[in-house]
Amino acid sequence: MNFNATLIGQMIAFGVFWWFCSKLVWPLIIKGLEDRKTRIADGLAAAEKGQHELQLANKRSSEILHEGKEQSKTYITQAQKRADEIVEEAKENARREGERILTAARAEIDQERQMAREALRREVATLALAGAEQILMREVNRDVHRDVLNRISAGL
Repeated sequence: MNFNATLIGQMIAFGVFWWFCSKLVWPLIIKGLEDRKTRIADGLAAAEKGQHELQLANKRSSEILHEGKEQSKTYITQAQKRADEIVEEAKENARREGERILTAARAEIDQERQMAREALRREVATLALAGAEQILMREVNRDVHRDVLNRISAGL
């Protein structure tokens, strides 16, 4: 094979190109690849961390949901208990009101009975006075004998 200057020039140019690439271009390419490798690794680690956090969040949300259900059951139980208490209070108030109305009605009946007795006493006194007047056939002074008749009617 014939070595000539072109072949030697091409070898020198290739050597310079190789040196230039190995010193300047190759480190940039390696650095870019390493950076990309690091970013990919960080992304995978972040994805795994996100998955773990998602599982924790799902677990926590189910716990919170369970606690909420338990708390709502407690509130419903308390509300039912309070409703029963209110019903019982209303029944008791109605019973007391009924007793009060019954007592007032009895008092009114007694009062009306007393008034009827008084009216009957007055009528009896008037009739007795009229009867005495008729029997004695003379005039009886109502003002004078009223005290006596009142005592008699009170005794009735």
